[in-house]
Amino acid sequence: MKKHLLLFAVILLSGFAFQASAQTQADDIVGLWETGSGKARVNIIKSGNYYYGRIVWLKEPLNEEGKPKVDKNNPDETKRTTPLLGYRMLSSFEYKGDNLWEDGTIYDPESGSTYNCKITMEDKNTMNIRGFIGISAFGRTDVWKRLEMKKKK
Repeated sequence: MKKHLLLFAVILLSGFAFQASAQTQADDIVGLWETGSGKARVNIIKSGNYYYGRIVWLKEPLNEEGKPKVDKNNPDETKRTTPLLGYRMLSSFEYKGDNLWEDGTIYDPESGSTYNCKITMEDKNTMNIRGFIGISAFGRTDVWKRLEMKKKK
């Protein structure tokens, strides 16, 4: 009987450890990332079971008139005056396991288009962002690099 209880306890604890490990892996995406072009930096956060990313830095934050850049290419005319800084460009990603986040979208402010998207992590500091229409084979991949967030004093 004691052996059975001990075996049950080990299995139960192993399950908790596996769940904690999977959750830690799911949150590996959280942090500050620089896009492949180096034109923008995106902060990815978790809200509930979903992951989102906002533009927090632009290499060229001002337009030709010296004013903050806005979402001028958005197909929705009412959003064309929305500043790009703070804009949510990654939405509703779910962790699927094995370093894969799917079922989200990515917005490209340069084209004004929203694409289906999946994210895979190569390692803790490199991820592949694949935007596509329909199926993943018809898309483009951008490689983002993790940046260290500076702590406020």
